[in-house]
Amino acid sequence: LDRLVDSGKSVIVIEHHQAVMAHADLIIDLGPGAGHDGGRIVFGGTPADLVAARTTLTGEHLAAYVGT
Repeated sequence: LDRLVDSGKSVIVIEHHQAVMAHADLIIDLGPGAGHDGGRIVFGGTPADLVAARTTLTGEHLAAYVGT
């Protein structure tokens, strides 16, 4: 993925792995839950902004992963 980005390509990844999310330029978090309880954009921004906001489950889990 890094080689694609370094060569100027855009990469869109659908992933829950915290290491991938922490390395992303931008996160679009859908939720607030799964299935019928989800599907809405509940956050859009950088991983640092998501960790600082901690307004979603993804933000809480990512904050724990990065140790803040």
